[in-house]
Amino acid sequence: QVQLVESGGGLVQPGGSLRLSCAASGRRLSLYDMAWYRQAPGKQRELVAGISTFAGSHYGDFVKGRFTISRDNAKDTVYLQMNSLKPDDTAVYYCNTDRWVLTTLPWGQGTQVTVSA
Repeated sequence: QVQLVESGGGLVQPGGSLRLSCAASGRRLSLYDMAWYRQAPGKQRELVAGISTFAGSHYGDFVKGRFTISRDNAKDTVYLQMNSLKPDDTAVYYCNTDRWVLTTLPWGQGTQVTVSA
């Protein structure tokens, strides 16, 4: 059974940084183009960043150079380095396959990111 596990969230002050990690059991993430998504209260889930199997990346317009997605296929882990965090970045962050991938893995519980003074 496939299970995605996101970690690394927390409470951080505006301007701070966090590094999120995504790992899986039951499926090798290295097989897929992967992405990070986020969902804030009362809002739809949105794409934050995506990374191909060959490490090409793309980002949501709101990222504006603040976040970096990466992957370590040897560890079968996908990361999201978030710098210059803003209160608007407060959300639950999830990883899953990228939007154009036909296979969507079961959603994990996500990791809460709260940006507040």
